[in-house]
Amino acid sequence: MYPDELKYTADHEWVSSLSDQGTVRVGITEYAQDALGDIVYVQLPEVGEEVEAQDAVGELESTKSVSDVFAPVSGTIVARNDALDTTPELCNSDPYGEGWILEISVRDPAALEELMSSDDYEATVTSE
Repeated sequence: MYPDELKYTADHEWVSSLSDQGTVRVGITEYAQDALGDIVYVQLPEVGEEVEAQDAVGELESTKSVSDVFAPVSGTIVARNDALDTTPELCNSDPYGEGWILEISVRDPAALEELMSSDDYEATVTSE
């Protein structure tokens, strides 16, 4: 149910390694978008912003609630999905593709090893 090639956080975000240079793409999981409901607004961080793991770096506003987006790793924001400014519903319709949220240049690539596998994440959400 959750793509095996991705890593996951307890905050219901996925992380995809984009390159050998230590850049990752971040989005929310299918579980998260389903729990949030229809996403109507996404607040994105600025490119160049330095972030620490677990920092709130943005917000997702849905018809049900507002939820923070957290940095899964420490580093520098190198890209943001500006398409979400006009079509925030991409987080619902394509959470693992066009609905990605941001990209981070990772300060310590070893931190990626601390994230969950798809099996671990599935076990986490099954127990919630």
